[in-house]
Amino acid sequence: MDLTELIILLVVAGLCGSIARALAGSTRGGCLVSIALGFIGALIGSKLAMALDLPVVFAITLGGRSYPVVWSIIGASLFVALLSLLSGRKRL
Repeated sequence: MDLTELIILLVVAGLCGSIARALAGSTRGGCLVSIALGFIGALIGSKLAMALDLPVVFAITLGGRSYPVVWSIIGASLFVALLSLLSGRKRL
């Protein structure tokens, strides 16, 4: 994987994490948090899809590796929702 592929991967992870944060209603953190959520979401979403025997809906291939965009958004949304539930955020 060269530098260009790494930058593209970070941008895709950031976009997936940002979309997941918006879906889950979280506003904490910045760009690095979104990138981390994108990667964590890809792990959670891929494992969930394999466990439920679901197909890959949309994936981007970079450097010979497949990055499941839809599953990373779903996995990151679940992870953010779980973190919000555990943190006990006060509601107005």
